[in-house]
Amino acid sequence: MDNTALIWGIVIAVMILSFVIQQMLTKRFDKYSKVPTSNGMSGAEVAQRMLADHGITDVQITCISGRLTDHYNPQTKTVNLSKAVYEQRSMAAAAVAAHECGHVIQHATGYAPLRLRSAMVPVVSFASNIVQWVLLLGVLMIKMWNGLLWLGIALFALTTLFSFITLPVEINASRRAVNWLEDVGIANYETRPMAVDALKWAAYTYVIAAIGSLATLIYYISMASRR
Repeated sequence: MDNTALIWGIVIAVMILSFVIQQMLTKRFDKYSKVPTSNGMSGAEVAQRMLADHGITDVQITCISGRLTDHYNPQTKTVNLSKAVYEQRSMAAAAVAAHECGHVIQHATGYAPLRLRSAMVPVVSFASNIVQWVLLLGVLMIKMWNGLLWLGIALFALTTLFSFITLPVEINASRRAVNWLEDVGIANYETRPMAVDALKWAAYTYVIAAIGSLATLIYYISMASRR
């Protein structure tokens, strides 16, 4: 199998896995959206309660468009919840809302992986904008000079590292979310596994992205090394 076939095999495999995981995540969210929270709280109310319980008063809860577009923005200090999560009074909405608030708590407590990830954002944003062009030019010029390809590899390595640093950040936020939901009685012995399952599939999307990035990085390194 030549290099071209190998890289296309990796890309196709990652695309298929990403599609499968996204479908499973959607199915889990739809399934657990039918399970009400024990106290009837909406996702927005869960988020407000979790922040209040941790003494955080300077973060706003907002409703945004889209499906599963929920995220925490540390620059604007907002927990942005998709409409379904913001309004629904379900275990799925509670789990997602609590997960995003888990990031807020990480930020407030100086969680080390999140601090490292945040520090990398400007550099990774710059690298992401130019890396594909640098790699393309590097491949085209590889027979004359492979220095440009190695530069592209270095830039791509930053984005790969960023993907792996994201993993503990996401896993820790989910752990904080589930533990808090159980502690305050929103999740019980029946519904806790639902919250864990929903957040598990969300985490898988980051895992497959990191694996795909690493596989691509190894491919480019092997290409440059042979030259």
